[in-house]
Amino acid sequence: MKISKVYTRTGDKGTTSLVGHVRVSKASTRLEAYGTIDELSSHLGLLAALLSEGEDRSHIQRIQNNLFNVCTHLAIDQEKTPLTASAHLASGETEWLESQIDAINDLLPEPQGFILPGGSLAAAQAHVCRTVCRRAERRIIALSEEAVVGEEMLQYINRLSDYLFVLAKKINFNKGVTEFLWKNACR
Repeated sequence: MKISKVYTRTGDKGTTSLVGHVRVSKASTRLEAYGTIDELSSHLGLLAALLSEGEDRSHIQRIQNNLFNVCTHLAIDQEKTPLTASAHLASGETEWLESQIDAINDLLPEPQGFILPGGSLAAAQAHVCRTVCRRAERRIIALSEEAVVGEEMLQYINRLSDYLFVLAKKINFNKGVTEFLWKNACR
């Protein structure tokens, strides 16, 4: 789809149009939810750019495609507009994340405690993605308290943050980068 015009001027007074042409404030809970998913997708784009060609990069791109579906879902006020086909995740996407988490966990040594986010540049970016994902989850939960949100969206985002955690650990492990453990000063 070619975008012929980037600016419309319709949002100059602080409102935007949802799918179905319903106008809402740009400060609404709904916009916060799907805006944070958009932010997460951008951070994932940076992570993909830091990764070598291969499986992990293609997985990140698959996730970014899914996040467009999540955004579409969140951009529809289901009380006023029916969901479109692109407002759903393909069947099995949450289970696919779970299988990836399990496969990565099988490769990693046993955890020794709480780790500090960081390590290699790509792993540190995966941790940034994880924390933005957690914020997106909180925003979606807030939206679900005032509007209809599909349960599968919350499940997917919850599982995605777990995937990003183990992906960061895998990246560090594969690069031979030591992770630093939290040193509890209260001990």
